[in-house]
Amino acid sequence: MASTIQFLTSRGVIKPPKFVEHPCYEVLMGSVMYGVSDDTSDMDIYGFCIPPKDMVFPHLAGEIEGFGKQKKRFEQFQQHHVYETSTERNYDITIYSIVKFFSLCMDNNPNFINCLYAPQNSILHSTEVANMIRNKRKIFIHKGLWHKYKGYSYSQLHKMRLKNPEPGSKRAAIVGAHGFDCKFGYHLIRLLYEAEMLLTEGDLDLQRHREHLKAIRRGDVTQKEVEDWAAEKEKALERAYEASTLPWGPPEAEIKQLLLSCLEHHYGSISDCVTILSPAEETMKKIIEAVNTYRGQ
Repeated sequence: MASTIQFLTSRGVIKPPKFVEHPCYEVLMGSVMYGVSDDTSDMDIYGFCIPPKDMVFPHLAGEIEGFGKQKKRFEQFQQHHVYETSTERNYDITIYSIVKFFSLCMDNNPNFINCLYAPQNSILHSTEVANMIRNKRKIFIHKGLWHKYKGYSYSQLHKMRLKNPEPGSKRAAIVGAHGFDCKFGYHLIRLLYEAEMLLTEGDLDLQRHREHLKAIRRGDVTQKEVEDWAAEKEKALERAYEASTLPWGPPEAEIKQLLLSCLEHHYGSISDCVTILSPAEETMKKIIEAVNTYRGQ
């Protein structure tokens, strides 16, 4: 699969850093991902890249953390409202550093969990490193996801209830036609469906409930029906959270090992960058740190 970032760079409509020109992963976010539309006139693209080794491991460039002037870390390249004439499409682009991407996935940010579970029709570009991550994506999922998804769903509920959109805006047209912003309504329900699948199955199919989501998006479901359904689902999800067999938090050591494996695949050996401990050594290190903390109390 060809890279959209490379294409847009070659067309001269974006000018990213060289290493961003060769991303590992690009995903089309939004309605195509959720199976509710096939409209690709607006392309909201998320992805990640791997910066040069001395950006990921700044000590290789002689930097000592906390001493002197610190170089700004690369976290993301972002460009919005990019129009490309030959495709007649608008692009919103956000390409993250692999380290930032891992961090956001580990936090169970819904947008990044969706990136990990993107259906094939919304994956624009994927390298072997991206495939390594997707194959191990379940290690990122933990019970903390419910707090994230609940917060995001409350945000959508609040936006759905607002009745004073800017005159002449797309939102004003939606509210005028249906009495409420059914786009925010469908995102509210989508987030709750996703949380349910993750908590109860430890897995995610982003298009499983597309027919229900399409009906909400079309305005076939009233605001009251959306709110009543969401309220009942939230109660069920509180019970699902308590019963879930997911770990309470992310297995940081395992996720770190995956990150290091990805970096090693990209750079070659990273023995000069970081000391990689065996699981037994990691456990011993934690025991020593715990004992030292106890002694210091």
